[in-house]
Parts: sequence; structure tokens; C-alpha cells
Amino acid sequence: MNKKSPDDTSTSISRRKFLAGSAMAATSFHVIPSGLLGADAPSNKLNIAGIGIGGQGRGNIRQCKKENIVALCDVDSNYAGGTFGEYPKAKTFVDYRVMFDKMHKDIDAVVIATPDHTHAVITMAAMKAGKHVFCQKPLTHTVFEARKITEAAKKYGVQTQMGNQGHSSEHIRLLKEWLADDAIGNVTEVHAWTDRPVGGNPWSDFAVKARSNETPPVPETLDWDKWLGPVAYRPYHPDYHPMKWRAWTDFGTGPLGDMGCHILDPAFWALDLGAPDSVQATSTHWKEEVSSETYPRATIVRYEFPARGKRPPVKLTWTDGRLLPPIPDAFEPDRKLPASGAILIGDKGCILHGSHGAGGVRIVPEVQMQAYKRPEKTIPRVKDGHVGDWIRACKDGKPASSSFEYGGALTEMVLLGVLAIRHPNHKLKWDAKNIRFTNDDQANKMLHIDYRKGWTL
Repeated sequence: MNKKSPDDTSTSISRRKFLAGSAMAATSFHVIPSGLLGADAPSNKLNIAGIGIGGQGRGNIRQCKKENIVALCDVDSNYAGGTFGEYPKAKTFVDYRVMFDKMHKDIDAVVIATPDHTHAVITMAAMKAGKHVFCQKPLTHTVFEARKITEAAKKYGVQTQMGNQGHSSEHIRLLKEWLADDAIGNVTEVHAWTDRPVGGNPWSDFAVKARSNETPPVPETLDWDKWLGPVAYRPYHPDYHPMKWRAWTDFGTGPLGDMGCHILDPAFWALDLGAPDSVQATSTHWKEEVSSETYPRATIVRYEFPARGKRPPVKLTWTDGRLLPPIPDAFEPDRKLPASGAILIGDKGCILHGSHGAGGVRIVPEVQMQAYKRPEKTIPRVKDGHVGDWIRACKDGKPASSSFEYGGALTEMVLLGVLAIRHPNHKLKWDAKNIRFTNDDQANKMLHIDYRKGWTL
């Protein structure tokens, strides 16, 4: 597995030196000549490690199977056991820091799919080690982390991708091209929604639950201390792991953090929304012992975005928990809204799309869609899927579709809404340049957390 190949010798061109070189020059694209190595030659493959491989990470690693899967890391050997079994030649680890230390020279790129609260510390460690990074959405757990990870990606010059796979889709490109073509005129209003957390999710019932006082034993297969990572210590409980952590404020980011990076992505990109001027939220929470621990069953979040060049200001409203937006007058009487999606409202019409590209992107009413003469496709398309786009970026140096420069800004916007949900009924005015709210010191204290001793960003 780790034997030296000819390209590792001092008398030949090192594959890793090439990969590092391409990473350090995002604007200087270096491509391995196919005649020299061949598209599938061993020296043209990445050595990839997976961190957090029991859930979403398992699927992400499978999408990297054409490369070399050299290391796998997870704090729960039972939950991740199936993935370990798929790659018997990969070295296995419980602590990603040990993995980076022991296999520093043998890893080119890392796929991270741990719970939200550990995304930033692992991603930062990987980038500092010079590794290309694919990290699941949301990129971080706090607003401050999002800004720091975005800055670090530029500093270390690695190729990055956030796991909002819809950003590599056809529908998001069509939306941007149609809006640039003035298909629905000036967009001043966006409504976005999801049915989560209700609807059968593993964490759907935790919106009305306080922390348990029970302290059951930690499973022998789980390293609970490492699962907690940088957040404050609390005893293990099956209410948190596996899959239920999204409900808890210490670990997850709730329905908005879970789905916002998918559903808000098209409008954020196509309208060049950037940072909002303000955000405010209301929710179903009313018990302090619950609201300080978990996310609500349903919320309404209102963002206000300033004018951008010739584009007018935009009001964006997010709802979850099966709270649907008002139906625009242009909608046909029998048109149904998807469980998750968004409506962009312009002065010449509106556009509806689902989450992750489900149902495509449609001008409403349908008669207007049929009459619309579609413009020429001008935005480059992604050929090999979202993970494949990142792998391509690692090899040729041209940034992936949702690199951290973009994914970090999208995450920051989403997490401002998550913070507003935790600090409801306050209109928070945001100063993006200085990473602070100008009118609420209590909200400023929520932009980041104090890490446990031994954990740093």
C-alpha cells in the first residue's frame, strides 16, 4: 500500500510535488500531460483519506473509488465498520491528528463528513498539512469558523469543495443564465423552505426535548471524547449519536444549517447576494431549558440583502417545519409546492425550484415557461459530479464549483440565520467586514464558542 513507486524517487518527478504545486497556484493551471502518464496511470491518482465515514462520508468515499483510498478515520468503529470493510488495504485510525502525523507524506487529499461541530478543526488541520479538502455542508458550526476557514483556504492554496452537491448541477446554471437573461426581471423577493426537522428524520422529535440526566455507558466501539472534539464536555447519550446530533445546538445547525446550503445556494449564487444587512427569526420554542439545547420544530427567518450594483435589494424569507410560503398570484391553481424548495419573485414573473435540483427549475406559470426562449448556455458544466469536480481541481489546479471561497460565504450567510434562530425576536444588523453585529452584544457572543482545552482552530 505504502511502497514507493518510481515517481517517489529522488530522480523522478514526484506526483505529490506536482499536486502540491497545482494546489499552491489556483490561477496557474498545471495539467499532467496525458501522453506522459495517462489519465488512469497510478501516478495520476490521488491518495485520499476519509474522516467521518459512517454516514454521508461513506457515499462520498465511494465517489472517490477511482483514486487511491489510503486511510480511513472514524471515532466509532461500529458505525463506520461497513466502510472500513470496503477498503481493506486502507490504514485505519480513530484520531485524525494521529493519521496526519503518521501518514503525512502518503495523503494528498481528505474527505471530511463528521458532525458539524468538528468540521472546522479538522478542515483547518488538513489545510495546514497541505491537503486538499472536501468537507460536507455546512462548512463550519459557527460564523467565526466560516470566515477563518475561508481565509485559510486562500492562505494555504489547497483545492477545496463544500458538499452542497447541487452547486455542480445543471439546474443551478440554468437559473443563473436565465436571470442574467432577464427572464423574470428584477428579483426583489425570495422564499425558501424545507419540511425538516419533521418528516421521519432521526432527529425530528428533539425540538421538544431537554438534555437527559441519564448517563448510560459509552459503547466500547466509540471514543466519546474525540467525538465531542472542541465543544464542552457532556456525558454520552444515544440521543446524540449516531445521526441525532443535528437537533442539538452544541453539535448541529438544525434544519437551516442542514438544508440551507442546498436550498439557498441557487439564489445566493445567481443573484450574487453576498452578506445580508440584517437577519431576524421567530420560532416555536418557548421553554428555556429546551431552546438552549435544541433547534425548534418550525422557524421563520428573514434576511435583508442590500442592492448589488444595478440589482435591487432582496428580502429572503426562510421557513422550515412544514411552514410553506405564500402562493404567488402567478401560480396555477393546481400547482403543488415541493417539500423543500424556493421561489424567486421578479417584476416580470417568478421561478420555482426544488432542493438539490429536484424537479428542475421552472418559470411560473407554465405558459410563460413554454413561451420563454432560452439563452445560450454560457456557464461551464460539471462533467463528473460534485466530488469528481473536486478531484479534477486537485489535479489541474482550477478551483472546484463550490470551493471554500464560495462555500465559506454561503455557509456564513446560512449560519447567521441559525444564530438568529437561537437569539429570536431581535433584528440583528450585520457588519460583514468586521464580523460583528452592530446592535446586539449578546448576539456577538454567539458568533463563536470557547473550545475545550487541547483543541484549537
